[in-house]
Parts: sequence; C-alpha cells; structure tokens
Amino acid sequence: MSSSNLSKIKPKLRTTGRVSGNFGKNKVRAGSSLNEIGMSDKEFVNIVTQDEYLSRMYDAFDKAETPRLREFCYTQIRNILIQRGVWCDS
Repeated sequence: MSSSNLSKIKPKLRTTGRVSGNFGKNKVRAGSSLNEIGMSDKEFVNIVTQDEYLSRMYDAFDKAETPRLREFCYTQIRNILIQRGVWCDS
C-alpha cells in the first residue's frame, strides 16, 4: 500500500487578491451613504413633537385628495387621541 500525501497538504490562507463570494462581484463594506452626503449631523435631524404631528395630520386630512391619504391621516389622529384618552366613538 502506498500512502497518499493528499491529506497532508494544507490549503494556503489567501491574504491577497480580490475577495469574492458575491457571484464573482467584489465584496464591499456596508456603510451609510448619509456620511458621504453630509446628512448625518444632528443639525439636519428634525424631531417633531406629538402636538405638531397631530396638527399636521389635521391639516393633511383637510387637504387630502385621495381616500387612502384621508384614511391614513384619520388613523394617525385616532391613534394619538386614543393614546391620550380623549377619543370617543359616537
């Protein structure tokens, strides 16, 4: 019997060349595109209070042209008023 050397061959750790695994496309690091645009600063983030959001929903409900938009505004208004305990079904 001859012994085979195939089991003794260690595969080389590949440290150079392109890293593939995406069907031949180079792998890329995931990153936010907001950093490139410059929109990640806190001065660009505008957090609206619930009162302001509620008034915007009332305005949007009055100006809505489609039934779907009116329904969305209605459910948002209803959810806020239920949360506050002032919603009444009549």
